[in-house]
Formats: sequence, structure tokens, C-alpha cells
Amino acid sequence: QVQLVESGGGSVQAGGSLRLSCAASGSVFGINVMGWYRQAPGKQRELVATITYPGSTNYADSVKGRFTISTNNAWNTVYLQMNSLKPEDTAVYYCNADIVYGPGSKSDYWGQGTQVTVSS
Repeated sequence: QVQLVESGGGSVQAGGSLRLSCAASGSVFGINVMGWYRQAPGKQRELVATITYPGSTNYADSVKGRFTISTNNAWNTVYLQMNSLKPEDTAVYYCNADIVYGPGSKSDYWGQGTQVTVSS
């Protein structure tokens, strides 16, 4: 069984930084795409950033130049470095991964979510 476990959320003042991590465990044969999404209260979940093997990245306009997505060498952990945080970045952040778990078998997985709160 595949799991995505997130860590690194918390509270920070505007202008501060946080680093989120998300580790995939279980029957992971390979990962094609990993990403971060967020959902603020009363709003729909939105894409923050994705990284596609072997390393192309995509960012929401609202975080370009402030957030950086990356992976470890084993491509089983994804990070989100968040700098110059703003109050509007406050949300629950979810890790997502397109994981190959067996020959010819893949599925989309989500982490449990981690709260990021930015105060002004």
C-alpha cells in the first residue's frame, strides 16, 4: 500500500519561510509527477507547483519566484521551499503524486494535508 506522509507545516509571520516535505512509502515502483496543492477556507483546492520526472517544474503565478519545488535523488520525496510568505498563502497544503505501484499499474495519491498559517 502506498502512502504519502507530509511534514513541515506551521505558523510563520509574513515574509518568513517554511519548507514542506512529502515522502512516499510502500509499494512504489516509480513516480512520474509530484506536486503540491493548497486549499484555503471556503475556496477550492488549487495547484501550487508540480515537478515531472526527470525535473521539469510548473508553478502557479501567485507563487512564482517565491516557492521552489524539488525532489530527492531517489525521487520518492518532494519538497516545497516557501519564501517571502504572505497571509494569502495560508491554507492546508496537500502533497500529490502519480505513482506506479506495479507492472502497468499506477494511481493518483494524496497526502493527509499540512496546515500553513501566515500572519501579518
